[in-house]
Amino acid sequence: MRAAALQSAAPSFFRPSCGALYMTMIANTFYTTGYDAVVVGAGHAGCEAALALARTGIKTAMLTLNLDSIAFMACNPSIGGTAKGHLVREIDALGGEMGINADKTALQIRMLNRGKGAAVQSLRSQSDKHAYHARMKQTLENTDNLSILQGEAAEILVKGGRVAGVKTSFGEVIEARAVILATGVYLKGEVIAGEYKQSSGPNGFAPANLLTENLIDLGFSVRRFKTGTPARVDGRTIDYSRLEVQEGETDIYPFSFLSARVPQTQKPCYLTYTNERTHDIIRANLHRSPLYSGIIKGTGPRYCPSIEDKVVRFADKERHQIFLEPECADSNEVYVQGMSSSLPHDVQREMYRSVEGLENVKIMRYAYAIEYDCIDTLDVYPTLEFKKIEGLYTAGQINGTSGYEEAAAQGLIAGLNASLRLRGKEPLILRRDQAYIGVLIDDLVTKGTNEPYRMMTSRAEHRIQLRQDNADFRLTELGYLAGLADKKRYDRMLRRRKNVEKIRTVLDERVSPKEAGDFMRTHGFENLYGGVSYADMIRRAIEPKDIVETFGILKGKRRADIETAVIDVKYEGYLKRGLEQIEKAKALEDKKLPADIDYEKIDGLRLEARQKLNKIRPENLGQAGRISGVNPADIAVLMVYLSLKHK
Repeated sequence: MRAAALQSAAPSFFRPSCGALYMTMIANTFYTTGYDAVVVGAGHAGCEAALALARTGIKTAMLTLNLDSIAFMACNPSIGGTAKGHLVREIDALGGEMGINADKTALQIRMLNRGKGAAVQSLRSQSDKHAYHARMKQTLENTDNLSILQGEAAEILVKGGRVAGVKTSFGEVIEARAVILATGVYLKGEVIAGEYKQSSGPNGFAPANLLTENLIDLGFSVRRFKTGTPARVDGRTIDYSRLEVQEGETDIYPFSFLSARVPQTQKPCYLTYTNERTHDIIRANLHRSPLYSGIIKGTGPRYCPSIEDKVVRFADKERHQIFLEPECADSNEVYVQGMSSSLPHDVQREMYRSVEGLENVKIMRYAYAIEYDCIDTLDVYPTLEFKKIEGLYTAGQINGTSGYEEAAAQGLIAGLNASLRLRGKEPLILRRDQAYIGVLIDDLVTKGTNEPYRMMTSRAEHRIQLRQDNADFRLTELGYLAGLADKKRYDRMLRRRKNVEKIRTVLDERVSPKEAGDFMRTHGFENLYGGVSYADMIRRAIEPKDIVETFGILKGKRRADIETAVIDVKYEGYLKRGLEQIEKAKALEDKKLPADIDYEKIDGLRLEARQKLNKIRPENLGQAGRISGVNPADIAVLMVYLSLKHK
């Protein structure tokens, strides 16, 4: 029975003209049972998905092409960055692993955008590449309910519109009721440098060449994207005396709310710049660049262009920043951030050696571009479940995103929603006003993306509410109720919330007129009548540190708790207005659209709106209003339709 069923569902590459060869494949098929879920891929999305499933009691198999590629940092060995730091803290608040792993393996950590408002300040760490992989692999290996298998997924098995498991290239059928596809950049991966093109995953790992055709057969819309990475050079051949030192920071909070503090001993990074000679070398060899010769067909990332793309697009710039960052503690390899390239190797060597401090540099791994297959996320629900097959989820770069952090966030949500479905519970769908993760997923499933998507603070309209310092207050209870965040994490959040409330109470205390007047005059405020509170002083842009030291308040309170309370005080007016806007927006989010609605039959909707609404199938009016091609008049028509339907 199983052999016959498998034969009818076998993909084209298992249907050769020779019947004997085909029957040999059937005879060698073997079955593995006992799992409820399979995660395909072990990158940053796959790791979080597998942990979310296993930690919530779901028997899970993680299938990866190579155990050595688990949590592999194919590009920069760093975690966080602008808006990405927010994602990591949200992953941590929900009960994920990325923040903990980043803290344990950090070589350096800094707070970006310190001179700007609290909403856009973001943590960024330089990680030890080897340690990050090793620690995550160890975490996965020692997690109950989780098994790790090496092999290539060849087919997603479907029965009656529901996912039924995964078949590997070796003929193993792993039966499961949920499958999460987290294939990264491996689907038909091709590495490109100059005229050279090779079927390969990143860093020489094998590509996944068997699954794409099966996904197309299942109804996925597949497109081709491209990304790239710079060279790794021998640190012993860098002249650091000619570079600007970039030290880390030890007085900031870490990524994880469970970590005590950031590493107190850190490695420096270095800053240098390209110059006119660098640009001349690139311009003289553009005809050999696969970006401009037509060899590269995939769409590349807008916000992380190659150095040759920068030179062409920003021809007026005399130089571009280049950061030299250590790859790990036990290696001399240095990552040349800002100089990703797909130029031929001989051009690369000349180009890198034109940069100040790199005149005698030896390249250990040359830069390259990589093209890969990914899907159209307009075919995916906000739960990250594929609309056409129940129980099949996608996460990470297969969804057209770029970045470890975006991938990990999706992996956690896909894994957790698969777990919730299997446990018969309601899914977790984060709104745009709840989390950057909510913004990320809503953008993907509502607007789609025609290029590798990168999270930025400018994408979040409620970013003053979505700061990285308050991620636990926003999300830990949701993670706890979903069964992922444990009691220890939840209790710690409750204690921190109480501590912040106590600090707010202290800050609201009023200071006597004399004390306040004397202090305020030293900060340039004259003719102050009556007392003021410490909060009033903060709103007048007086440094909290000066207030604490002068008046001796908040002794023994944690720096991170004080910071959260101070930010709430400083931006109190903006926060109140933001909450009012959120309440208005929620009115539309609460108006659910029937799943079986036929938009073609609703009079008054424009043709484009009907087509887009029927394709995306929004879950509520709020999501419908964010679809490109649906205007306010269309939303008004839908509101009338819902009102009449309700009556």
